[in-house]
Amino acid sequence: MKVSILQMPILPGEPVKNTGTLYRMAGQAMHDRPDTLLLPELWRLGFYPKPIRDYADPDGSDARQTLSRLAQRYQVNIVGGSVANAIGPQIFNSCYVFDRLGRQVTTYHKTHLFSPAGENLDFTAGDKLVTFPLDGVTCGVLICYDIRFPELARVLALHGIEILFLPAAWPLARLIHWQTLIRARAIENQIFVAACNEAGTLPGGEPLAGHSALIDPWGEILAEADEGEAILFANLRPVIRQQIRQSMDIQKDRRPDLYHGLDR
Repeated sequence: MKVSILQMPILPGEPVKNTGTLYRMAGQAMHDRPDTLLLPELWRLGFYPKPIRDYADPDGSDARQTLSRLAQRYQVNIVGGSVANAIGPQIFNSCYVFDRLGRQVTTYHKTHLFSPAGENLDFTAGDKLVTFPLDGVTCGVLICYDIRFPELARVLALHGIEILFLPAAWPLARLIHWQTLIRARAIENQIFVAACNEAGTLPGGEPLAGHSALIDPWGEILAEADEGEAILFANLRPVIRQQIRQSMDIQKDRRPDLYHGLDR
């Protein structure tokens, strides 16, 4: 699968301008003829203006229309980063996935909310993981802070994903964590990781890390950005994963009987 990552420069609280940036960068990315586009976390708003309810997209309708139209226009799959999604009284940090025909494939609500920034006070956590097919490839998605919880990626890997998509809004101050965690999740689960971070700054002015990357199951970096606006492209070839699994299949050496805690 050929994947392009859109490391978008996000203007906090400016959904119209950010949507314009998405259209511009998506058009540029299609010169490489990718099969799938990956967007960053909260691409319409940035992470995140407050009060978030004043900015949230009711049932994600505007974002879903935009993503569906882009998918149809370019006949490309889209893993739509995430949006602040108001469903009744609750607001979720939601990722929508669309296929080449503009049909919504799945929705994932971020399950681990970043309490140091108060995200858990403004959003409702999701309560399930999802896998989904894109062009016959089994994929999974996590959002930003989720990547710090290795159990999530492992569960998805045990359910057969070949590619993990990760939209994020990760700050530059913790760049080393970002780079280490996304490579670790690829290596320990023997999967491809496509990690899309934002460019620009958080609403308070803290710089974002950028450094989106495409990583193979051996931990090799196929493409990596710096801190500014960027479009990344790589071909995530299944044969690479097959060869790695044939030479070192760590899944068959797992000991699940040991993983439930210590005897007391």
